[in-house]
Amino acid sequence: MITFLEGKLVEKQPTRIVIDVNGVGYEVFIPLSSYDRLPAVNEVVKVLTYDHVREDAHLLFGFVTDAERKMFIMLMSVSGIGPKLAMSVLSGMSVKEIKLAVISGDVKRLSSISGIGRKTAERMIVELRHKIGEADALEVVAGAEELPEDDMKIRDAIMALIALGYKQTDARKMVMNMLRGKDTSSMTVEEIVKKALGTAG
Repeated sequence: MITFLEGKLVEKQPTRIVIDVNGVGYEVFIPLSSYDRLPAVNEVVKVLTYDHVREDAHLLFGFVTDAERKMFIMLMSVSGIGPKLAMSVLSGMSVKEIKLAVISGDVKRLSSISGIGRKTAERMIVELRHKIGEADALEVVAGAEELPEDDMKIRDAIMALIALGYKQTDARKMVMNMLRGKDTSSMTVEEIVKKALGTAG
């Protein structure tokens, strides 16, 4: 079982990286949340890994933080969720947001993630709620930031800014600052992106 890799980052894409460890190139699939924290290409990187072995494939999934890896493993414990779908969830929401959605029973928010239907979202809530400790749950709820209802458009706008080269944390901050106190129901994703870029100066 490979538990982490440390070496030179030779290739870097939003969903996959290649790490040179003593002359051996390892392909590692990562969520967007980890991509934001990676160093530049040709610099040394260390990623925590989950070694997924099955009859027809041997895949490595990588994470910059232990919280991401733990959530990935937790998500895969839900019936109907495999490694690729678990990565989609981590790319669509932060660990804190996933925990909050599970604790609050927010089916709409979870099912807005690509590949997660209503039934899967309901299973996530039922099967994961008891795995999130009480202290952890209180911390998540206490630090929760209110999101506008139409958060599918907000998430799309954040993803568009990431595609333009902004880091996930910066893209989220730009969109949330722009939307504070505004009604988003009549706004398109394109309008949200343009206004967010405007606030960035």
